[in-house]
Amino acid sequence: QAAVTALVVVAEHAGEFDRVAELAERFPGFVLPCLGVHPIQDTSPEGRRSVTLQDLHAALPLIERYEDKLVAIGEVGLDFTPRFASTDEQKEGQRQVLIQQIQLAKRLDLPLNVHSCSAGRPTIRLLQEQGAGNVLLHAFDGKPSVAMEGVKSGYFFSIPPSIVRNEQNQKLVRLLPLENICLESDSPVLGPVKQVRNEPKNIYIAAECIARIKGIPVEEVIEVTTENALRVFPKLRNFLRL
Repeated sequence: QAAVTALVVVAEHAGEFDRVAELAERFPGFVLPCLGVHPIQDTSPEGRRSVTLQDLHAALPLIERYEDKLVAIGEVGLDFTPRFASTDEQKEGQRQVLIQQIQLAKRLDLPLNVHSCSAGRPTIRLLQEQGAGNVLLHAFDGKPSVAMEGVKSGYFFSIPPSIVRNEQNQKLVRLLPLENICLESDSPVLGPVKQVRNEPKNIYIAAECIARIKGIPVEEVIEVTTENALRVFPKLRNFLRL
């Protein structure tokens, strides 16, 4: 009813991998799994903390177990939010975890779904230095001028429904070529209404807002962003009825 054909579902730590894989088995061709280790881990009683190489090493055997079923490696990246990564040691730990996952994605010939909160420039620079190929930067919160450095490398940027209340996102969309934009929900967060549970169907709200900003029909936004998604995630073609 909502015209959502498939869900690309990401994990953030090893404890979520089996659950994501189970959902993919339960809804084959609809739930498409990505596995990766997020820069911020929420796996301990102490709460959220910066990722370590130990977190990655615990996850790698599980990623390898499911590698044939994955559409991407993610969610990976850098997050230099001060309350999580205030020291050079924490930031370097995140960089090392990301470097290893970039190399993993290259070895498996899979795209990367990338988080870059408070670290837009360092994330794009590291991706470029490591020769990352197919890259989707989700919910990018950096300067539009920094995003354009990613565009030069052929990276894509996904826009969530929260764009309707996020002026920075709107500035980003004005500058980004439509050919580098994808839609995302990031459910259950980043919805059109703050602190209200978001749903995948709300990507249409993001498409409408992009269309208004660009001054083009929403149908064009949907068509181009769908084609962009297929370029980022080539395995989607195996599941979508196009």
